[in-house]
Amino acid sequence: MPRVVHRACPLCEATCGLRITVEGGAVTDIRGDPDDPFSQGYVCPKGVALGELHTDPDRLSRPLRRVGDGWEEMEWEAALDLAAERIRSAQHAHGRDSVAVYLGNPNVHNLGALMFGPELVRALRTRNRYSATSVDQLPHMLVAHWMFGHQLLMPVPDIDRTDFLLILGANPAASNGSIMTAPAVGARLKAIRSRGGRVVLVDPRRTETARLVDSHHFIKPGTDALLLASLLSVIFAEELDNPGRIADFTDGLDAVRDTVAAFPPERTAAATGLAAHVVRDLARGLAAAEAACVYGRMGASVQRHGVTTQWLCQILNLVTGNLDAPGGAMFTTPAVDPMGRIKLAGRGGYGRWVSRVRGLPEVGGELPCAALAEEIDTPGEGQIKVLLTVAGNPVLSTPDGGALERALPRLDFMISIDPYLNATTRHADLILPPCSPLERDHYDIVFNTLAIRNVAKWSPRVFDPGPDRRDDWQILSGIHIRLLDSVQARSRARARAWAGPRRLLDVALRAGPQGGGFAFWRGLTLDRLAAAEHGLDLGPLESVLPARLQTRDRRIQAAPPALLEDVCRLGELLEARMPDGYDLQLIGRRHLRSNNSWMHNTPRLMKGRPRCTLLVHPVDATARGLSDGSLAEVRSRVGVVIAPVEVSDAVMPGVVSLPHGFGHGRPGVKLSVASAHAGVSINDLTDAREVDAVGGTAVLTGTPVRVEAVG
Repeated sequence: MPRVVHRACPLCEATCGLRITVEGGAVTDIRGDPDDPFSQGYVCPKGVALGELHTDPDRLSRPLRRVGDGWEEMEWEAALDLAAERIRSAQHAHGRDSVAVYLGNPNVHNLGALMFGPELVRALRTRNRYSATSVDQLPHMLVAHWMFGHQLLMPVPDIDRTDFLLILGANPAASNGSIMTAPAVGARLKAIRSRGGRVVLVDPRRTETARLVDSHHFIKPGTDALLLASLLSVIFAEELDNPGRIADFTDGLDAVRDTVAAFPPERTAAATGLAAHVVRDLARGLAAAEAACVYGRMGASVQRHGVTTQWLCQILNLVTGNLDAPGGAMFTTPAVDPMGRIKLAGRGGYGRWVSRVRGLPEVGGELPCAALAEEIDTPGEGQIKVLLTVAGNPVLSTPDGGALERALPRLDFMISIDPYLNATTRHADLILPPCSPLERDHYDIVFNTLAIRNVAKWSPRVFDPGPDRRDDWQILSGIHIRLLDSVQARSRARARAWAGPRRLLDVALRAGPQGGGFAFWRGLTLDRLAAAEHGLDLGPLESVLPARLQTRDRRIQAAPPALLEDVCRLGELLEARMPDGYDLQLIGRRHLRSNNSWMHNTPRLMKGRPRCTLLVHPVDATARGLSDGSLAEVRSRVGVVIAPVEVSDAVMPGVVSLPHGFGHGRPGVKLSVASAHAGVSINDLTDAREVDAVGGTAVLTGTPVRVEAVG
């Protein structure tokens, strides 16, 4: 008899509710759950492909150890012993910083990894910690740390109640949100316009989201901070600012006013590509709207002034009275609060140490991954000898992947917790593959913290993994316990492992959120949550400041000194010129049917035309003798790739675009992906030398390149 399991999709930030039908031990149907109070039946193609992901023949099922040029299977206990032994011996011989860890994006979609990964990382006692954060949302987190006192206290757009949404460098129609958990985001954007509101997109590419907005404006890559400074200069100069009650517990607005005054829109128009009258109209519209929100995302973050860009977004929300206000940028009060009584994440930090080679600052306990290759390559005390990667593919996801690819074989030992032989793990000496997403329980800790509505949903596993499979948390805990020296520490770690994610989650649910009167779901337990198989709607976002602030004085710090200094450096963008020999700027893009650097071997998602194409504006294509389907050589300072051309006016003149996450055609990669879909990696062209001067975030947009026809 068929059975039906209701759970949330764990693949992206939308957390859509799924209705999964199982018969005879196999998934026979996946569709959106119409009774899910949050997603209401919406599901994207990735969620429907979960069944294929579960049965993917490329997935590894047992530990693999490198033997010569090949691999041999190992028993789990022996594999975990080997991992711990190599970590121990390296730190004994070369110091604790000789071991590095890299955490990939899927960790935040994994309940067990979130609860047990930090314990292992702390036990390593290394400063060489890296993650996808510094090629993604680091600017959001650093701004939250400085302004609001905690790196996870990031405001999200209350899009269901806003009247004016300004989007910069984000493509929610393809990302399903991102730092804005919002299933069916396309319908939500349409609803803004249907109720008489306005949605404006600013992006160097006319993205899929552009079809859903009132107006789209091209902007030259890397100049978003200039635009935002100009918007603020207009609002202050025309006395349109009105922060309301937020002003009572905010410091530094006068300093912000004085700093942005140097960037009126007439001065920045040539650099950004947005005419002064357009900028003034946007500023006045934001100030006049009853409820408005400025939302910047990936493209706004991974540029030279990405931290400043995200800060200015929040300053605009603040000075227009739209911070912590319905329809503006609001803070969640999740049922499991990472900042509450159960401290699942620290406040964050900045510059407590720096990288050994280049002196890049620590942010939130991590170093920028732009430094990883050089920290492996450069001899001396603290040189990385052993690397542990967890659900990450940095060769395809971090800048100058070619340099990292050349560095990895120089390690003494490399351990990867990953289900695939991919561009990164093919260099490992030991691969520990976790079970599939349908073989583990799930609860969205991080994405309920970023949701546009307070919700909660328990997702039971669909299949029993069996005795020969391990969940991520079991692998992480197994290594952690083996690394501990004291009997007492090992006993505590074993007790946590006995409790497992389910019991730990129950404790966190019972603790509830901090910083307000959230009586509606006090006393929520895992049993109560599990009984609501479609999930619980805990209500719209509420105004929670100043109670939820984590700063020492419970005041918003609107003018962090490092960001005021960076605004002064924005003047350099006004006179910026391309390096000699390069005349185009390269930007990335993503697709709804893609998930960073994986799922490209899933037939359901990859059917149709190849997606790894180089978008070139018709004017630039004609000048270089390029046409649809022809091949082009794209060259940057650090690398060169050859890609098929797609001529399109969706990119502005002077800009070309490659998608993120491709480049699977490396030797030793074991993925059933057709050569037409292997593609090339944009990060073979991005430059690890180029980082945000404030936070060390990799600059992944606006890379100078030259493009020539092949043959």
